[in-house]
Amino acid sequence: MHCFVTMALLWLDERLLSSFARQKLLNQSYKYGKITRNFNQNQEIMTTYTHFRAAILLTASLFLVGCASTKAPTEPGDPLESMNRAVFNFNEKFDKHVFEPAARGYRWIVPDPIEMLAGNFFSNLNDVVVLTNSILQLNYKSAAATGARIFVNTTFGVFGLLDIASDITAASDVNLNKRNEDFGQTLGRYGVAHGAYLVLPFLGPSSLRDGFGLAVDSFFMDPVTQGVTGVFMRDVDYLNSPSLRFPVAAGRVINLRAQLLDAKKTIDEAALDPYEFMRDAYMQRRESLVNNEDTVDEAHGLQAAFRRGGGSRGLDRRADHAADHGG
Repeated sequence: MHCFVTMALLWLDERLLSSFARQKLLNQSYKYGKITRNFNQNQEIMTTYTHFRAAILLTASLFLVGCASTKAPTEPGDPLESMNRAVFNFNEKFDKHVFEPAARGYRWIVPDPIEMLAGNFFSNLNDVVVLTNSILQLNYKSAAATGARIFVNTTFGVFGLLDIASDITAASDVNLNKRNEDFGQTLGRYGVAHGAYLVLPFLGPSSLRDGFGLAVDSFFMDPVTQGVTGVFMRDVDYLNSPSLRFPVAAGRVINLRAQLLDAKKTIDEAALDPYEFMRDAYMQRRESLVNNEDTVDEAHGLQAAFRRGGGSRGLDRRADHAADHGG
């Protein structure tokens, strides 16, 4: 299966190269008076071609590795542990002195209802990534539910500020709960092993496969970092300007870190070795997501707790409920 997919991707790359060459020759055959327009066309074609060819070749390389290897063992491999621990310690210090104080200041300044609205907005943007990867995985049930979430929350929920879809789920049998899909899971669904465990600077736990998947999601799918707006709305300068993207991306990171303040405290208090705890929990969680054992994104329960229980107090109630019912 890996070899077949690799051959198909390399064939697609060859067809793109042939198509690009033909287009370039066609443009060169135009009259001299149209050379400016041809130059702009060549720039656009070259940019699009480079983006797609890079993704195709990198994806093919991952499948080629899978073609020459057997399935990874159940226990997470960590051949880069010494490097990972160094990056983990750096991340911990950076989090302690930068991320955590910013998140605590954000939670202290921003009222709980506004924090909930911001979390809903960023979750709605992430649903674009979920929808795209659900389609790539041929998971039509997840794609239909996520597409409905985007439509309902973007329209009736005022551009995603209100999570109307989850309220519909709570009040009916229609399951429009938040899903969790990304390109790392898409590769995993097609048999690409996770590879070595990897701790990324600032970003935390990952793997070779998931790190590549994160880059693809960010470059092609995520509306905040580039994604669909850069592909389908590249003529809208304001949407693609760094002056808009950087503050939105920073706001998303701080909002997410504020949601995880209590979880981080629990890990630090309970784990004898926080590095091993994070590594094992991450690998088990990713394996579960790849196998679609957890069809609903549990992290989105944080937003539901904000909505039902009233800000950070709702998180405490959710934890108490989980303890009373065994998890």
